[in-house]
Amino acid sequence: MISFKPVELADKATIEHYTHPSECRNCDMSFANIYCWRAFHQTHWAVVEGFLIIRFLIDGREQLGYMQPIGEGDFSHLLPLLEQDARENFGQPLRLYGLCREGRKCICESSLCHDFAFDDDRALSDYIYLADDLRSLAGRKYQPKRNHLNRFLNGYNYRYEPLTPDHFEACLQLEAAWRAARTSDTDSEAMRHEQRALREAFDHWQELDLMGGVLYVDDRLAAFTYGSRINYDTFDCHIEKADTQYEGIFAAINKLFADHLPAEFTYINREEDMGLEGLRRSKLSYYPTLLWPKTTALLLGDEQRACKALWQEVFGDEEAFVDRFLIHHFRSDRMLRIEEDCAEPSTLTNPKNRKLLSMLHLLPFRTEEGEHVGYIYGVATTPEARGRGLATRLLQEAIQRAQAEGMKALILIPADDQVRAFYAHHGFSGEVPVRLLATADFDFGTGTPDHDRAMVLPLSAEFSTPPELELHKD
Repeated sequence: MISFKPVELADKATIEHYTHPSECRNCDMSFANIYCWRAFHQTHWAVVEGFLIIRFLIDGREQLGYMQPIGEGDFSHLLPLLEQDARENFGQPLRLYGLCREGRKCICESSLCHDFAFDDDRALSDYIYLADDLRSLAGRKYQPKRNHLNRFLNGYNYRYEPLTPDHFEACLQLEAAWRAARTSDTDSEAMRHEQRALREAFDHWQELDLMGGVLYVDDRLAAFTYGSRINYDTFDCHIEKADTQYEGIFAAINKLFADHLPAEFTYINREEDMGLEGLRRSKLSYYPTLLWPKTTALLLGDEQRACKALWQEVFGDEEAFVDRFLIHHFRSDRMLRIEEDCAEPSTLTNPKNRKLLSMLHLLPFRTEEGEHVGYIYGVATTPEARGRGLATRLLQEAIQRAQAEGMKALILIPADDQVRAFYAHHGFSGEVPVRLLATADFDFGTGTPDHDRAMVLPLSAEFSTPPELELHKD
């Protein structure tokens, strides 16, 4: 049994005893980030057999995660302990988060490798730069950045200062104005949590060893940034806000802050892009020296292993694609299934001695108008069980369940004309252009979004099939 405790300021020295000497450059392992976001993530920590373990709620919701254990050598012997903690205390499977390449290799070389699914979500990768590159902006590739910078330096009466408590109130006012300009709902959840983390940082500035800078135009605060150490050679920029009415302001605060960082920092981590295209372009334009991967690993249960085996047998999709579905979108209560007893004896991988013959995933989506609809996905039957009406049974069950849940329609994308004919027989119709939007860049369509065409089964007289559909994963 692992004795986890909530993160407190007094834990800083102990946690940094493990993080500062390590090669981990993950922004999530900066103590200031851990502390300032502890309420949102309900973060706890423990030291087990010489390894630091951070436990938290992913995205502040119900899903439990464990950061890659930080310590010397192989941590795979800790996996059974973490699995026990997740299962016995939370009733959840073990989910490791933020694995670097060495961390993933550690699991892959263990006896448990084949029990895990892995996913590299590009939106979570940290952008890490050579500090000297951000200071000098040397070479032809940085010419556009130098142009932006010079427009600011030559166009405004500015001054740069280290961020101190004297600037906090002005920074909070700038952040509030920045937030209000970007959403009609200034109390949106994500921004509210970021504001809380900002206030935590300002409330404990010295204790957290934070460093920052502010940029004034005339006597008006125009930009601020701050961050903290991750390890012995990497600094993490936690936040950067600026008034974009000043041309080149972001290039200026970025460069001037890098100029004032201690020379001991070889690298600057500017965190992830969260899958936002504009932010991705901006971060790439500074030419990161590396993208720090943050792999998620999920210890699969019996249902997920059976789903994966049937999926690959029927569809032949690459393992990485199936793993991404299992990690981000699989829910046991959304998988309708038909099983039968196995002739083979019970095994560790199939203790229930049951074989999955057919499955259907009934996934909740929303239309642009907010209507609750169901998306039918991953319908598969083993070759030896075909012709027995199993898919029909599951489809009828899905329709009944969707009606009971108040779904307005069922939607699917048929793979070919034969499949289209099967669903048409059950009341589905149409060839509606559809976009399916989901987290982790998962493609619920055919792989060619411009060619995705949906069939629709209305379940309510209120639902009218539009000429085009845009569906958002619930």
